Amino acid sequence: MKEINTEKTQVKLWLEDIEDGAMEQIKNIANLPFIYKWVAVMPDSHQGYGMPIGGVVALTDVISPNMVGVDIGCGMCAVNTHIKTESITQEQLKEILGGIRKVVPVGFAHHQKKQDESLMPFSNSKGANGVVVSQEYDNALTQIGTLGGGNHFIELQKSSDGELWIMIHSGSRNLGKQVCDYYNAKAIELAKKWYIPNVIEQDLAYLPTDTKEGQDYIQEMQYCVDFAFANRKLMIEKVMGVITDVLGDYKADEIINIAHNYARLENHMGRNVWVHRKGATSARLGEVGIIPGSMGTKSYITEGLGNVQSFMSCSHGAGRKMGRMEASRSITLEEADKSMEGVVYGRWGKDRKGNLDFGEAPQAYKDIDVVMENQKDLTKILVELKPLAVVKG
Repeated sequence: MKEINTEKTQVKLWLEDIEDGAMEQIKNIANLPFIYKWVAVMPDSHQGYGMPIGGVVALTDVISPNMVGVDIGCGMCAVNTHIKTESITQEQLKEILGGIRKVVPVGFAHHQKKQDESLMPFSNSKGANGVVVSQEYDNALTQIGTLGGGNHFIELQKSSDGELWIMIHSGSRNLGKQVCDYYNAKAIELAKKWYIPNVIEQDLAYLPTDTKEGQDYIQEMQYCVDFAFANRKLMIEKVMGVITDVLGDYKADEIINIAHNYARLENHMGRNVWVHRKGATSARLGEVGIIPGSMGTKSYITEGLGNVQSFMSCSHGAGRKMGRMEASRSITLEEADKSMEGVVYGRWGKDRKGNLDFGEAPQAYKDIDVVMENQKDLTKILVELKPLAVVKG
């Protein structure tokens, strides 16, 4: 960890180098009046919208939609099937991937029919969920159990002791974006009313938690966190069903679940504060977590060390070292394919202009081993996982 003491609030970083845009965002945040103690920057950090991905802040009495992000509740699920990978053939892996694509819509695709309401997070009625969730509820019924696009994925992985794991990265789909956009607009309205232009320009508008707008956002944000888990859980169940069809019956462990885009009321150093984790995961002492690498590199099941310096947080993945467009310009097809040797995967996607999209190639991401080394005081490795087969959004 290194510290920066040039701003109103101290900054603690668990990485050596950070891009200029991300550092500018960190300094903007460090000079806000309601930051508690310091700003924590995880080793996978890179520039985001308003707040860097891999940023962790504790706010006193306010909450900021953009410090949570648009994909509220986005996170990871993983499960150990205990199936020995040595008995699985390449053809069976391909058959499993084909089956997954039949039962899990990816990219912009949704289910053609609404799914059963019992799969949704519980509430007494649709109208009790808040204005945005109520408005988007029927659409969400077609989106639950869908992967989405970008860096979302379904992976089949091999543990260091030779067992098959399932890992899924996905979020709250369009529901979370609609909630974020609606309440960020409310926060901008209040900033204009109170003459606070800098937070509008910096995309850091906020809502006091004792206002109706703040309480409404907290309620709808939490629904999105719960929906995102329900979404991942349904996909896990679908994938497990496909594996049963191909490989036969097995007895899996319980699902491990952890989110990395949310705000939660926590007590740190004697005060209740709203900890915002944007592309960062909770790493309380003994807490089991999931840190994926890129689609061609290792991922990890981890255990938190409860480090108060990071507000008991750690990275959510490897983190980007180049954007999608830059990756597609600088990585060749030969290089992208070579980085995926030994992994079953589909063809590379295409951008809107029809060019090959290498935005998810391993070369577009930081070295996961360096990331893990940089945060060895935040979390420790329990299980090392290597990719066998990948479905990308």
